[in-house]
Amino acid sequence: MTGRPGDLREEAGSLLEETTALRRDLHRHPELGLDLPRTQQAVLDAVEGLPVSVSTGSATTSVVAVLEGGEPGPTTLLRADMDALPMTEETGLPYASEVPGAMHACGHDAHVAMLVGAAKLLARRQATLAGRVVLMFQPGEEGHAGASVMLDEGLLEQVGPVQRAFAIHVTPLAPSGWVASKPGAFMASADAFRLVVTGKGGHASMPHDAVDPVPVACEIVTALQTMVTRRITVSDPAVLTVASIHAGTTDNVIPETAELLGTVRALSEGSRARTLEGLERVAGHVAAAHLCDAAVTPIPPGYPVTVNDAAAVDQVLGVAEALVGQDRVARMPTAVMGAEDWSFVLQRVPGSMVLLGMAPPGVANPAPNHSNRMVLDEAALATGVALHAAVALS
Repeated sequence: MTGRPGDLREEAGSLLEETTALRRDLHRHPELGLDLPRTQQAVLDAVEGLPVSVSTGSATTSVVAVLEGGEPGPTTLLRADMDALPMTEETGLPYASEVPGAMHACGHDAHVAMLVGAAKLLARRQATLAGRVVLMFQPGEEGHAGASVMLDEGLLEQVGPVQRAFAIHVTPLAPSGWVASKPGAFMASADAFRLVVTGKGGHASMPHDAVDPVPVACEIVTALQTMVTRRITVSDPAVLTVASIHAGTTDNVIPETAELLGTVRALSEGSRARTLEGLERVAGHVAAAHLCDAAVTPIPPGYPVTVNDAAAVDQVLGVAEALVGQDRVARMPTAVMGAEDWSFVLQRVPGSMVLLGMAPPGVANPAPNHSNRMVLDEAALATGVALHAAVALS
């Protein structure tokens, strides 16, 4: 057995049926957050019989499988996240979610299935594998910082020094089977905020006797957008979105408070800090101008910027070109403003993440990640299997 690209492609293709079956099983039974007992068991069942040492987490339902190579070499960490999103699926697929209010709408089911497939390819090459491969199956990526939980639990200390780390994230917005990445900032930081504007309640017919927080909240939303465009450089961008506004209970009462919920995304720690500072400053002063108070509720810091190591990106894209062809590999000109808790791993280990295109065939405008109608081209699962294995073997 070899690590030649043609051999890996062929073998990954031969595993496509079982890789797809695992992905569909996980898709039917999504689980949320850090506690994924069924998903964990599915992974344990899938790697049973492989020559790997397996451990599970105590702080979360993680799985770590280590494959020892037959020759000296680096330790490579490969990761798949496992959790779903709290939303109702509307795809109409025959294997659609059977769990009300939960859906694999970010492709984590595909991530797990591809990494399991790669484990099988690598196990066949154990004798000639240089170094070790650590397979990291991680819960809680969707807002629960599962990667950080696993690191805090001692993942890197448990498996010894790790020289490189690699992860794949699927996207239905790129052509199926294409691989894309970039060095440096690859995905944004993510911080949530809750802002409460407090005025003085009263009768809706007599606003002059009250201090209405509703128009003040609306003015804060527009002022925050101006702040971002005028205080944050376009060469180091940030995005501030107010995604929810709630105030009042009926039509003839001016409420005392209005609540805004939103997110801040940035591509550097500098822009992140400036945007968060500007959020509090602008909200506070706009509110004060209208005799209101504005308080930003402290929320623990979110995910940091996902930063790809430049040398790792060069290596991985070179491997991808050999695997799928130079015309199907792209160097991204800009980062993705979504966020990833893979960022915590890349703070500790040089490595990278790539996007794997899975646009469904014949669909002009595919639904994106986090859509209740997201559909993936499962044929590209074979590419992900082969790419994981090829990176570990390179």
